[in-house]
Amino acid sequence: MNHIAKTSILLAACIAANGAWGDESAGHTPGTPPPPQSTQPPPGIFKQPGTVYTPPVSTPGAAGVVHTNYKIFIPQGGQMSSATPQYDYAETPSSMACVYGVGPAFSGCVPGANNDHATGGWGAIALVDAYNYPTAAGDLKVFDEEWGLPTAHFVKIIANSSYGTLNGLTASCSGTPVNANKSGWDIEEALDIEWSHAMAPSAEILLVEACTSSLNDLLYAEEVAGAEVEAYGGGDISNSWGADEFSGEESYDNYFYRYYPWNITYFAAAGDSGSEVIYPSSSPWVVSAGGTTVNRDSNGNFLSESCWSDSGGGPSTIEQWANPPGIESGLGPWTNSQYILFGGVPFAQPFRSTPDISFNSDPNSGVYVYDSDEGGAWYIVGGTSVASPSLAGIVNNAGNKLGQSPADGGWYSTYELNLLYAQLNTVKAYETNFYDVTSGSNGYAAGTGYDQCTGIGSPRGKLGK
Repeated sequence: MNHIAKTSILLAACIAANGAWGDESAGHTPGTPPPPQSTQPPPGIFKQPGTVYTPPVSTPGAAGVVHTNYKIFIPQGGQMSSATPQYDYAETPSSMACVYGVGPAFSGCVPGANNDHATGGWGAIALVDAYNYPTAAGDLKVFDEEWGLPTAHFVKIIANSSYGTLNGLTASCSGTPVNANKSGWDIEEALDIEWSHAMAPSAEILLVEACTSSLNDLLYAEEVAGAEVEAYGGGDISNSWGADEFSGEESYDNYFYRYYPWNITYFAAAGDSGSEVIYPSSSPWVVSAGGTTVNRDSNGNFLSESCWSDSGGGPSTIEQWANPPGIESGLGPWTNSQYILFGGVPFAQPFRSTPDISFNSDPNSGVYVYDSDEGGAWYIVGGTSVASPSLAGIVNNAGNKLGQSPADGGWYSTYELNLLYAQLNTVKAYETNFYDVTSGSNGYAAGTGYDQCTGIGSPRGKLGK
């Protein structure tokens, strides 16, 4: 079957499979904005229009529907994937490293085949995903060679029952999970390992594969990831999956801070359905990763970032402020700055707000991803699934080695978020270390300072991360 025919079938399947999901995500509580309408990018920013494919929602989990958060851009008249990265307006490791200030600066940060990529990184970055991606190591090698990145220190880990019971959780399989290309997770896994490595090339890259996409199996994999990253001396854990918020979700927050809190920072994608709030992005213990659009002129020169209209974001309906010892039951504190932002007293605005910080996620300004297992090769991918591993890489590259608790003990706290938000009210640090996204809307308008589309903005450089 050729790629164009495959694309048509997949798009039809997507519409059929996602109808209920679209209707469900359209339901908002009174007083919240309606979902944003899809709009075309401004004329002259992108070289040619195209279509966007959203993979179907994956297997229902133990609580809610767990899904990935990526979309594929298909150029008009083109195919879903190509043998070579032929569409020169998609973003590359060097162009993103230039825009976000973690690699060499060059004129216009124009995408291309140059080797001006990021350098640096420490410890390990774990990417928690579902199912087996058998070509992961080889595909990452092809990605690195294409863009001149150093060969990754890469390990694939199967989070099966061989690890025993972990903090009350058990895995649903004893061997290797089924192939990810039957579930839509293979491109997710390729994206996660390739873009975390692109932003922190010296960090160990750990792909931790859950038995299935059930919430139980993914949380079990989270615990395996915590133990593995801790063995490398710390690092970061990225989760590009999520589920609709559900009653009792706060009891699962322990898995993102309590058991492996030293020198490990957790990230989660904010969602791809415009002003939605999903879990675990809504957990106060993770850095919620929102999405922007990278705007370029007709020659490919970087102009600005705007709010991506499909980026998740907004107030949680579940996660609220709690003081110790409540946090040991799963409830977590806001960062100090969210406390100040939303009233200065615990119950003026008691709910956690997402996202915290953002990265390019619009598939129309998508990034190159290499995946041979799906039957394709190079894809142009967007979604906040791009943001979570990329931001994990940038924070890892900054090297501050923050976690949820000091290595010598002390109170649990969201140390990475505390650092990010503390700069909002500074005279110079905020405008130097971050880009304040002030245009666009996901249902919540982007504006000066914090907003519920891009959080505090997008990173610029390694300082303050």
